[in-house]
Amino acid sequence: MADTVLRLQGITKRFGPLVANDGISLALARGEVLALLGENGAGKSTLVSILFGHYEADAGSIEVFGRPLPPGQPRAALAAGVGMVHQHFTLADNLSVLDNVMLGTLPLWWPASGRDAARRRLLAEARRFGLAVQPDALVGTLTVGERQRVEILKALYRGARILILDEPTAVLTPQESESLFATLAQMVAEGLSIIFISHKLAEVKRVSHRIAVLRAGRLVAEAAAADVTAAQLAACMVGRAIEAPARTPPARVGEAVCVLEGVSTPGQGRDRLAAVSLALHAGEIVAVAGVSGNGQEALAGVLMGTHVPSAGRVRLGGHTMPAGAAARVLAGVARIPEDRQGMGAVGDLPVWENAVSERVASAAFSRRVAGLRWLRRRAARAHAARITDEFDVRGGGLDTPARALSGGNLQKLILGRALLAPDGATPRLIVAHQPTWGLDVGAVAAVQQRLVAARDAGAAVLLVTDDLDEVMALGDRIAVMHDGCLTEARAADAWTREAIGLAMAGAHAASRP
Repeated sequence: MADTVLRLQGITKRFGPLVANDGISLALARGEVLALLGENGAGKSTLVSILFGHYEADAGSIEVFGRPLPPGQPRAALAAGVGMVHQHFTLADNLSVLDNVMLGTLPLWWPASGRDAARRRLLAEARRFGLAVQPDALVGTLTVGERQRVEILKALYRGARILILDEPTAVLTPQESESLFATLAQMVAEGLSIIFISHKLAEVKRVSHRIAVLRAGRLVAEAAAADVTAAQLAACMVGRAIEAPARTPPARVGEAVCVLEGVSTPGQGRDRLAAVSLALHAGEIVAVAGVSGNGQEALAGVLMGTHVPSAGRVRLGGHTMPAGAAARVLAGVARIPEDRQGMGAVGDLPVWENAVSERVASAAFSRRVAGLRWLRRRAARAHAARITDEFDVRGGGLDTPARALSGGNLQKLILGRALLAPDGATPRLIVAHQPTWGLDVGAVAAVQQRLVAARDAGAAVLLVTDDLDEVMALGDRIAVMHDGCLTEARAADAWTREAIGLAMAGAHAASRP
């Protein structure tokens, strides 16, 4: 490859018996965007972690601009010109943009003249790549799109000539994504090289020149982006054809299962609800769009039993919603939380215990003898096996600690626990908060098909997601959250992508019929 800036040769990494990367060789040219695709657990994160020095490969070598890259040294990667923008931003909210960019590059005792020079350099980089920022603004006051600009500038300020972007549009509005794509085009024109990791195949084809696909730790395909379709990429990632659920109207919308009336919560940001009213009906999916951090967590938490309203009321089946998460599960509320590791599972417990954890006090899995509750272990393990089988949970057996599962397989375990009741009954209400976040295309299709099937079986589904494609694909009615406020939930056909994007950014006029 002419003008190669990065070369990985025979990269292999093992974690015990698991081979995460198996002899992977890749090259990246100057001014090229290389998209890296693969299922959850395919080895993408391991590979870029080796490149950035977080892991050390068991075999293989890396060259950056023709020079060997010392293994396991992030500082060496930075010095060689490799920068990374993580999916979860690593910024200090209480510091200014300039402070965040300078952090770690200058000693605390550096004179004011050094700070002035840093400001000039930051503004020069911002102008060069069209990344408008205010150096003195507190990061905590910035929008998600503005924070991403700071993350990119932080890498460029450190001299990055190879930039790794991990799911860069996951939490952006459509308008912010368009701005990012324009920035990437400018970077490429300036000679920077980019590794672009995303599960959104349409944007992968749009921004990349070449695509590499990993499956089960191996490089299984490389192709020019113009030479492959999204369907071919999806099939290559998972080894089979993928069928996304076709958009179909609900067969029959029933009575209101759950009603929120003027619900408010204390707090700000993620924890704020401001007089939210919403009715969720049997046999329909209500999709709530919004940029992360605008109250979606509080909305889902109020229904899951983890947040307590300060005003308003919540009714389930015409009665006051029972207090507490456990009581709501027994009342027919299926919970798919956003934080799959912190709230969705107990990492040190085995798969089978996590599979029955929300219903362990039910008669299906325990019995009371002499005032004590005894676990029906055989029944619990049998139900866990059914979940792992029907929801294709891979990565270990029933006794494997949940923390050993990949993100996608842990999410399938949580989904199965929520949707597959011991008696086979359909949940009355499903609260799905970011149910496909970070999942590969095959797992996304499986989760979406399950939600549509539950809707068709009579469940009321609240889908809270940052993914606008998912909102448009699944929502029978759509509402948008911004700063704790919720727009009217209107029929999906009454919205355009542009109107949703504007409402996500706080343009309230876009939310009116």
